Amino acid sequence: MRPENIERRTSSGFGPISAAVGIGLKPAHYRALLKDRPPLDFLELHTENYMGAGGPPHRYLAELAELYPLSFHGVGLSLGGADPLSRSHLTRWRELVERYQPALVSEHVAWSSCDGYALHDLLPIPYTEESLRILCEHVDQMQSSLGRHVLIENPSRYLEFNDSTMAEADFLVEATARTGCRLLLDLNNVFVSTCNQCEDASLYLSRIPGHLVDEIHLAGHSINTTDAGQIRVDDHGSPVCDAVWQLYNDMVAKIGPRPTLIEWDTDVPDVGVLLGEAEHAREVAASSAHSSLRSIKHAHSP
Repeated sequence: MRPENIERRTSSGFGPISAAVGIGLKPAHYRALLKDRPPLDFLELHTENYMGAGGPPHRYLAELAELYPLSFHGVGLSLGGADPLSRSHLTRWRELVERYQPALVSEHVAWSSCDGYALHDLLPIPYTEESLRILCEHVDQMQSSLGRHVLIENPSRYLEFNDSTMAEADFLVEATARTGCRLLLDLNNVFVSTCNQCEDASLYLSRIPGHLVDEIHLAGHSINTTDAGQIRVDDHGSPVCDAVWQLYNDMVAKIGPRPTLIEWDTDVPDVGVLLGEAEHAREVAASSAHSSLRSIKHAHSP
């Protein structure tokens, strides 16, 4: 069921960030961002880091919100979990959204709590009709509580559930159809998951209609070698790899530019490194969009 009376975009003065590049907001970068004011299109933050009533996080965030549009990205609501959503967590979510009016709001297709215990991880779910029903109920509840549409992010996978009855891409698309939400397409997660499962990343992406994608994430990952072979780990602790840049190039050529975020959550470097990755994303998107437009014009020329 699609919740009624939901606005898709923020009413803040910044307006939509439809074709933009941003970075994840880290406390280590507060002062540099305020001092240098680099030409970023938006900042994305983990909502759970700002659920206190005040203090330095809100003081810095309020100043940064005067300079940049914001995107709120949740990591602890446990949308895919079997337990009911935490009412107190949803309340804090709503208070943050009302306070800062972010341009984008997103959460993960994952579970992270059980019987009242927070597990501090984003754990995958089986792709079954029952899991889909639970996810959609929780997405509806989140959207109704916030009074706006949200984006749901594809997870990184390391093992496949024997109980799964549908492909991940089809599962995500069906969730959007039932709830009216949209997708946050994490291309690093797509690459990590398809490599670990010996699947085809391009085939995965071909199953995602472009109009459902409202944001793209780019990040780095590590490779662990075991006796059983290699496994890629989504640790957000390094530059975006060439293969993920290629997926990004191909996706922008297919669907056009989307708000794109550089994620870097472990071994966080100087802000200049993130700005360099963001600039590269801007260049790749512009080049890919230009090439796509040129191909379209050539195909329609007499």
